[in-house]
Amino acid sequence: MGLNDITARIAKAAKDAERDSSDITLIAVSKVQPNERVEAVLQEGQRSFGENRVQEAAGKWPDFRKSFDGIDLHLIGPLQSNKARQAFELFDAIHTLDRPKLATTFARLAQEMSQCPQLFIQVNTGDEPQKAGIAPADTDAFIKECRDLDLPVQGLMCIPPVDETPSLHFALLRKLAERNGLNQLSMGMSDDFEQAIAFGATHIRVGSALFGERVPPAG
Repeated sequence: MGLNDITARIAKAAKDAERDSSDITLIAVSKVQPNERVEAVLQEGQRSFGENRVQEAAGKWPDFRKSFDGIDLHLIGPLQSNKARQAFELFDAIHTLDRPKLATTFARLAQEMSQCPQLFIQVNTGDEPQKAGIAPADTDAFIKECRDLDLPVQGLMCIPPVDETPSLHFALLRKLAERNGLNQLSMGMSDDFEQAIAFGATHIRVGSALFGERVPPAG
């Protein structure tokens, strides 16, 4: 679809919601995309990107950062505790803080490294057993736990169930965030980001609509 088309859709959705489009960050989901596609979008001026895996990001972004200034890199996939240090070094934001053990690891690393990426707590809004994230009923307590650890929690993130109306989940995430004084909402993907913007999304994650279908590695 192209970057200009996506940004035009964001601008229209923001206007319809009586919001300022500058308050919405487009995260270009570059996971499993060939480097030439990523570079083309960088050349167009896009600077915020999302990756699912620490290892893939480590093989791609240090080189891009040598050639392009101002890259803002977001981890949007699940994180194993043993990859947390590498994630701290690579990413500007982590959207998948989803369990107490990881929060404790982040707090230790933040103190040790005197730095911490922006953090979003992933909420499993559909209470899906196979999906990562804090249950909605446990979210208030987990936010407090993270704050007690002095973690810089900026907001909440969700991935709605594929077979349910996304807006119900966007509304729930907004309610949880407002109740806890958080103003950043990472929600909305290629198929539903306009709905997410209507419900207050500040970060939308767009991959296939921007890059085309993902190209899995051979073998």
